[in-house]
Amino acid sequence: MRHGQSAGNVAADAAHSANSARIDIAERDVDVPLSTQGERQADAVGRWFAELPGDSKPEIVLTSPYLRARQTAEHIRAAGGLAPDAPLATIDERLRERELGILDRLTRAGVEELHPEQAAMRQRLGKFYHRPPSGESWCDVILRLRSALNTLALHHAERRVLIVAHQVVVLCLRYLIEDMTEAEILAIDAAGDVANCSITEYVFDPHAAGIGALALERYNFVAPVAEAGASITSEPDANVAAR
Repeated sequence: MRHGQSAGNVAADAAHSANSARIDIAERDVDVPLSTQGERQADAVGRWFAELPGDSKPEIVLTSPYLRARQTAEHIRAAGGLAPDAPLATIDERLRERELGILDRLTRAGVEELHPEQAAMRQRLGKFYHRPPSGESWCDVILRLRSALNTLALHHAERRVLIVAHQVVVLCLRYLIEDMTEAEILAIDAAGDVANCSITEYVFDPHAAGIGALALERYNFVAPVAEAGASITSEPDANVAAR
């Protein structure tokens, strides 16, 4: 699942609305907390998990090291959303948000104004392969996520695992798990943002591919947030406003 709405999401939305070049937020991206709305969203999802049967609740939690993701996981635990014997969340830096390097905290308008050569290169290469100086392409994110999935399979096989991360991570995990092409995952991305605190769920299908595989159960599922009366938000993170 993606983390709840953060202060960075709010700042990015304000910058886009004002057509500003830069996103006004003081903290490092790793230190940006949940907004009040994001806390409500995380509480709502936590209560939804808490109402599931005991044999359906997450047993293991893996989270990005970014504060907004860790806080989301903490709210879910506090709401009773995990299995009773679930250990503390494991922080895995491979689940961190995509790094944008010199484009960090810039809106699309800001990239075009301050780094037109990068805007042109991104247009030519596409977001899947474009790597801004000191930053990452989607392929770079996918490379570290391949490693994370191998670790998950090694240590948490046959367990119910909740991963709390970021929009690009959710999309890149779909690319890997469902063996997609560049065009297929970018079409999903273009269709709409991954909402804050939305759930993307896979279940093991023993008949898939002849040997068993994970099958997509639901994507961008926001009913727990909506039913609790919390707002559905999908603003880009501060460091990915140039998506």
